[in-house]
Amino acid sequence: MGFVKDSEGTSSISAGPLWKQYREEFPVTQNLVYLNHAAVAPLPRRTARAMQDLADDALKFGSLHYDRWLDAYEGLRVAVARLIGAQRSEIALVKNTSEGISMVAQGLTWHPGDRIVAFREEFPANYYPWLRLEGTKRCTVDWLSVNDPLEQIEIACTGAKLLAISFVQYLSGFRADLKAIGEICRRHHCFFFVDAIQGLGAFPLNVEACHIDALAADGHKWMLGPEGCAILYVRKSRQDEIFPEEFGWTTVAGYNDYASRDMALREDAGRYECGTLNTIGCFGLRASVEMLLEAGVERIAPAVEGLADQLAEGAVKKGYQILGDRTAENGAGIVAVQNPTIDSRKVVHDLKAQGILAAPRQGWVRMSPHFYISPEEIERVVAALP
Repeated sequence: MGFVKDSEGTSSISAGPLWKQYREEFPVTQNLVYLNHAAVAPLPRRTARAMQDLADDALKFGSLHYDRWLDAYEGLRVAVARLIGAQRSEIALVKNTSEGISMVAQGLTWHPGDRIVAFREEFPANYYPWLRLEGTKRCTVDWLSVNDPLEQIEIACTGAKLLAISFVQYLSGFRADLKAIGEICRRHHCFFFVDAIQGLGAFPLNVEACHIDALAADGHKWMLGPEGCAILYVRKSRQDEIFPEEFGWTTVAGYNDYASRDMALREDAGRYECGTLNTIGCFGLRASVEMLLEAGVERIAPAVEGLADQLAEGAVKKGYQILGDRTAENGAGIVAVQNPTIDSRKVVHDLKAQGILAAPRQGWVRMSPHFYISPEEIERVVAALP
């Protein structure tokens, strides 16, 4: 990776294609064309190194350097806040997206007659919690399609308590217009929740501009972090509305005083951290998020979308169908393709034999490239499609 000095003498990344600038961070490129970031991403060098350093330190010194662990937690909260345009006090560190969603679903107070707006195409993590609430008769759910027009979403939001949607759909790659939906929710005083796991790290997202009240995302996909370490954002003005049903010793304000029995909650999103954190995961995810901030998500987004467009166009030319109506406005890093004459599992198997990793999903071949992959590699993938 090349660095140059600007006029003030500070270092900046040299000009050139983004994938070239960060290529050395991803040794996976020596083994695979990795098109499975919508499942589990490979680790960048600096992320693996951060985790290895922590493991080595714990091996030799135990918890002697515990202050560094605290710095990692805090550094991750600060980095994620920068990534989504939030305040550090609005970020909690949790295990996964599902835990974050459940915190919101179970923590809000529900009354008979309350309504939720949710979407049929969602991944189960952003489907089951709302279905369960409906099943317990604490509320009803209006199930829409992500392809429904904004006018229909606005009608459904009228009088609704909460709307939950994914930033990017896990199968089709449909990227929601969060700003427009957030405006609808704001007009109708509807709590706006976003499952951001399939877009955060690859596309810009600003919680203030989009009027998002809460958001959850695991770090192991587009944020290029390890599994088991996720973030939960809850707007400061909404935190008292969401009680931490998963109640642990670090939920309370005086958690550092082990003799205290005062159950007053922490005054920030830390109230949603139930106990000991995934320390090694926090070291890794912090390194990954700081790398994304360094590269600039505003630069990553067109690179990711361009690679996915290249895949979609190439697959169509080879006779494949694309799931959904992909446009510049709704396209993301996920492309699902299908050849009616070939089982998707065979396509994935054949690609894997050629060093290309994709995923079979519900009869489709799902491909999801990140910014460090080259256009030439995408050409190779298209050529390899049977």
